[in-house]
Amino acid sequence: MIEVLVVDDDTRVARVNAAYVEKVPGFHVAGEAHSAAEALRQLETLPHLDLVLMDHYLPDETGLAVVQEMRRRGHQTDVIMVTAARDVSTVQAAMRQGALQYLVKPFAFAGLRAKLEAYAELRRTLDGGGEAEQAEVDRIFGALSAPSEPDLPKGHSPTTAELVRQSLMNADGPLSAQEIAERTGVSRQTAQRYLKLLERTGRARLTLKYGDAGRPEHRYVWATRA
Repeated sequence: MIEVLVVDDDTRVARVNAAYVEKVPGFHVAGEAHSAAEALRQLETLPHLDLVLMDHYLPDETGLAVVQEMRRRGHQTDVIMVTAARDVSTVQAAMRQGALQYLVKPFAFAGLRAKLEAYAELRRTLDGGGEAEQAEVDRIFGALSAPSEPDLPKGHSPTTAELVRQSLMNADGPLSAQEIAERTGVSRQTAQRYLKLLERTGRARLTLKYGDAGRPEHRYVWATRA
């Protein structure tokens, strides 16, 4: 599990963000903090933190000041800025201080999920260790550039899209439209329509399964697992 510390001055927002994190497979909220001082205390008392979701506007210090102090103390925990601060100088400072991602408030669950999934993909890419050729370096840097969740075309249901997405993401391997339909309770035609949308937007990849005769079966795999 990827252990996450959620930092936000607004306790209600922190709870919402924490709930969002818990909905993404592979992530667990280890703690919440509502000030710079509390965030730094949590970093000392939670030994296995992997990621901090850091608000910038805190009551006693800025989020970037917390990041600076984290690094001064030797904490190499990864940071994703989650904040309403959208001025270019703050974004640039976050980049220079090593923030891996920057998510501007307000955002929907899909926006945070995309950032977390990109981060998880980066972790998987780095777990192999060893030396990297240029293609591997490009993959490492590209892992954080996963596209944001697209707006759904007219006639598509967010609820159905989420059902299909979750079924595909949690699968052990490629699935056909029929298998997705059985798992979600929608028709095969509906499942196929949403799978094609995920493929077009880069969230899923199409694979072909060849049988003894006839057309190959179209099967889909979540992009970060292909």
